[in-house]
Amino acid sequence: MTLPPTAPDIAGALSVHYGFTPASIGEGPSGTATRNYLAEDLDGCRWFVKTYPDGTDPAAEEQALALGEYARRAGVPVPAVRPTAPDGRLVAAADGLSLSVSAWVEDAETAEGGLFGDRWAAVGETLGRLHRALAHHPAGPPRPVPARQVCDVERAERRLRGLLARWTAAAVASEFGRWARQTAADRLGALPEVAVLLEPLPPELTVQVVHGDLASPNLLLRGREVAAVIDFRPPRPRSAAWELGRIVLDPRTVLARPDDWIPGLATALTAYRAANPALPIADLLAVPRVAAGHLACSVYPLSEPLDDPAAVTPALEAYGRARHQAGSVLREHLDEAEEVLRDVLR
Repeated sequence: MTLPPTAPDIAGALSVHYGFTPASIGEGPSGTATRNYLAEDLDGCRWFVKTYPDGTDPAAEEQALALGEYARRAGVPVPAVRPTAPDGRLVAAADGLSLSVSAWVEDAETAEGGLFGDRWAAVGETLGRLHRALAHHPAGPPRPVPARQVCDVERAERRLRGLLARWTAAAVASEFGRWARQTAADRLGALPEVAVLLEPLPPELTVQVVHGDLASPNLLLRGREVAAVIDFRPPRPRSAAWELGRIVLDPRTVLARPDDWIPGLATALTAYRAANPALPIADLLAVPRVAAGHLACSVYPLSEPLDDPAAVTPALEAYGRARHQAGSVLREHLDEAEEVLRDVLR
């Protein structure tokens, strides 16, 4: 097993690849798969240092950082990436250590606490600007695709059957593992109902280059405003409605504020539309149904006890259960949510 880099490792890499010697280095906010650090240079500037595990594709990470830089140049709040001193690359890789360096976002918190108050409009407006900017990315303009490609029930059936086959061959050693196996079976059995649930979607939905992983940990807030959007994925076309639902209907928001998420969703999508009027209204109206469909078809984190047992922390277990519960809440209130959206968007 490869040991995580030490502070001297990071200091040496920053000196060699970025041309500065840090005055201090400490642990930074943890990532899903990355080990992160906070470095301060001799001028008092603070930098977020992300180190990548073995097996990471440096080219893909370079593309992801470049996508964030593209959005930043268009005015979206994205922390600037510091290029390497020798060759201007966004990811430095040498001597078994790969890392990137970006500006530290001061006095910010993730959106994991949920959306409320003025944050709904701030998040909707920021996402509108983000999608408007990425619609012009060279990877391709927005285009319509069949809605069944956005919420693919047949693909979900294959994945759930494959997961259950793996669970059958594995020894279930934990309470969460038993819950995950049973939940996967329940989702497989419910897929015919999910297919019916998705029938009211429009025939086509819009795909374009989007952030790709806009979950709550990757949205930083400062008071009522969006401080930064972080951790982009390499550019590829995905559903704009899917990405909107993923962040504005985060399970933690839906469950923590059962009386607020529908009007909050309406506020967020109204602000989004003002910032990005090019996205068809049909896509905005589809947001809650697409979000419910994706939660019902998801195998995450039901597969984690098999794929990466070390990643199964109490926080992940709680999040997995919240996703499952929030999916039920969304399905129960779809008609109400869509009626409110029709009123405010049309």
